[in-house]
Amino acid sequence: MSTRRNLQGLSVGIILLGVVTAVAWAGPAQDRLGAGAWAPTGQVVSDPIVRPATRYDTSGPLRGMAPLQPQAGALRQIPRQVLPKAAGNPDKDPVVQSGPPSAEIPGASLSFEGINNVNGVLPPDTDGDVGPDHYVQMVNLSFAVWDRSGNLLMGPINSNTLWSGFGGPCQTTNDGDPIVLYDHLADRWILTQFALPNYPLGPFYECIAVSQTGDPTGAYHRYEFLISNTKMNDYPKFGVWPDAYYMSVNQFNQATLSWGGQGVVAFERSQMLSGLAANMVYFDLFPVDSNLGGMLPADLDGPVPPAGMPSPFAQIDDDAWDYSPDQLQIWQFDVDWGTPANSTFSHVVDLGTAAFDSNMCGYSRNCIPQPGGTAVDAISDRLMYRLQYRNLGTHQTLVTNHTVDADGSNRAGIRWYEARNSGGGWAIHQQGTFSPDTNHRWMGSIAMDGDGNIALGYSISSTSVFPSIRYTGRLAGDPLGTLPQGEGVIVAGGGSQSHSSGRWGDYSMMSVDPADDCTYWYTQEYYANNSAAGWRTRIGAFGLPGCSGIPTPTATATGPTPTPTGPTPTPTRTPTSGGKGTATPTRTPTPGGPSPTPSRTPTRTSTSGGGKATSTTTPAGPSATPTSSPTPGGPTMTSTPSRTPTPTRPPKRTATPLSVQ
Repeated sequence: MSTRRNLQGLSVGIILLGVVTAVAWAGPAQDRLGAGAWAPTGQVVSDPIVRPATRYDTSGPLRGMAPLQPQAGALRQIPRQVLPKAAGNPDKDPVVQSGPPSAEIPGASLSFEGINNVNGVLPPDTDGDVGPDHYVQMVNLSFAVWDRSGNLLMGPINSNTLWSGFGGPCQTTNDGDPIVLYDHLADRWILTQFALPNYPLGPFYECIAVSQTGDPTGAYHRYEFLISNTKMNDYPKFGVWPDAYYMSVNQFNQATLSWGGQGVVAFERSQMLSGLAANMVYFDLFPVDSNLGGMLPADLDGPVPPAGMPSPFAQIDDDAWDYSPDQLQIWQFDVDWGTPANSTFSHVVDLGTAAFDSNMCGYSRNCIPQPGGTAVDAISDRLMYRLQYRNLGTHQTLVTNHTVDADGSNRAGIRWYEARNSGGGWAIHQQGTFSPDTNHRWMGSIAMDGDGNIALGYSISSTSVFPSIRYTGRLAGDPLGTLPQGEGVIVAGGGSQSHSSGRWGDYSMMSVDPADDCTYWYTQEYYANNSAAGWRTRIGAFGLPGCSGIPTPTATATGPTPTPTGPTPTPTRTPTSGGKGTATPTRTPTPGGPSPTPSRTPTRTSTSGGGKATSTTTPAGPSATPTSSPTPGGPTMTSTPSRTPTPTRPPKRTATPLSVQ
C-alpha cells in the first residue's frame, strides 16, 4: 500500500469522552507533516520537554468529602471528522484457533454489578483494579469502591470528587478517559482522567490522584499536569513501573483535531508517593515518526524488573499501513530524574508477527452485529489495554492483544501475543487469534499470573448472541499459540445497544490479584435490556486450575483444538538488542517503591531452571460471593472499615532516580 495510517480525527463521543478512538492513516507519507519515514530500530529520541506539576496538594480523606453526584441528563454527542482509512488486501490469518477448546475453564468465583450509565454518556471506558482489601472501578464519568466480596463501600460518585477543593480544571471539569491502577510496590491507588477546559482548544491537562495509603477511600496526593498547550492528550493509558508512572497519549492538534502524533510521558512516582513537587518528562514523537500512534506503556504485575531497566512501550502495525511486515514495535523510556533533560525514548526492536488483517468493516464504528441493535465499534486499529509486564526469573514477558478480522469477512477475533526476553532481547514467544466459532469476540484485555498462565477477557456478540462478557485462558504448559482452557461467562447480556454512534468500549481491564498472584479480576460493559445507551458494567473474578492451590476441574473434551501454524516473518529492518532491557533478570524482587505498610503474602521466589514461581502461602482470592448483586445507580458513601490484617509482602525501598551517565 502507498498509504499510511492516520489517527481518525474527532470521533463520535459523548461529553468530551474518549474523543478519538480509531486509528486511521490518510495520504501518502510525503504529503504529511513530520518525519514521513519509519523511526529505525536503535533510534534514540532525546531532548524531552520537562515540566513540573502545575498544581498539587494532599486532600483530606475522600470518605469525608461531599460527593459530587452523577447527573444523567440528555445524552450528548461530539461530532467526528471522517478521515480516509488505509485498506489493503485482506491477509489470511495463519494462527486462528478454530474449533471448541478442549477443556472446561473454572467458573467465576465472584460476579457483581459495577457502575451503570449514571452520567448519561457513551462509551463507558470501563476499567478497574484490585488491591489487598478493595476493588476500585472507574468509568466515564464516575468511580466506585467495593470490598473484595463485592459489597459496595463508596459511590458511584463523579470522578472529579477526587479533586474537590483543589482548584483549576481538575476540579471544575469532569471529562473522563479514566484509568485506575493499584501500585502493589507501594500499596497505593492511582486514579486519573484528562481535563479539557477549553475543548477543542488548549491547554490540555492530565489529573492524577495517588492515595496516601492503601485505603482508596482515604486521603490523596493530587496533581495537575499540563500536557500540552496545543495538542489534546486523547486516550491516555498508564503503567506502573518502579521509577515512574508512565503514560501514552494519542495527540490531536487543537481546533482542527488533525492528527498530532504519539505522545509518551513519565511522571515522577517517588515524589508523588510522598505528595511532593513532581516533574513530568514528555516526548512528542510526531517529528520523529508521524506514523506512530496507539502505543501502550508496560504495566508491572508481580516482582520488579531488573534494576535500572527502562519501561517498555509497544504498538501494533499492520502492513497495510506501509509497515513491512505486520509487526509489534517495542520501544523503551529511560527516564533520568537526577537530570530529566537526559531522559531518552528509544526504538528497541520490530517483532514480525503472523499475518493479520486489522481492517474491520473499513474501520467503521458500526461493525460488530447485535441481535436487533445497531452494529458497534470494533476499535481494531490499536492494542487493547493493558500491556502487562511480568518478571518470571528466567525470563521477562509482555502480553497484549488487539482485534482482527479472523476470517476475511469481518468476523472479529482477538490476536494475542506473549513476547519474551530471556537475556538476548525481546522476541515473540507465542501468538494466536482466538475465534473458535462464528461469534464475534473483541475489546479484549489479557494478563499473565505468577505461574505463567494467561487469561483473556472480552466482549462477545453476534446476530443471535446479545453482547456478553466472557473469558478464556491457557496454562503455562498448554500448546503454544492456543487458549484451550474453555470459555467462561461473567454475565450473559440481555439486550443490545441501539444508539446510532456505535460506541463500544473504548477499553476494558483484566487485572491479577496481588494477594495471591493467581486470581484474575475482569471488568467490561454489557446490556441487560435493549436501549439506546443503557450500558451496565460487570466485575468478575476467576482462576485457572493449578495456580497456587486453585483446584483443577474435570476436563470435558468437546473436540480438538488445532495448534495454530504459520510463518512468522522477520521485519525488513535490522533488529537491535534493546540495551539495558536485555539483562537476564533475577526472580528475587528488588526494592521498587517507598517504604510502605508491608503488603500481603505470598512472596514468590524462583525455582531453579524452570522459571516458574512458587507461592509460600495459601492464596487469598475473593472472600465470598455476595448474597446480592449491588447495582450502583446513585451515590452512596459508606466508611471503609480498618484493614486487618496488615499486608505482609516484603517491604520495598524508595525508588532511586535512574541516572544515565
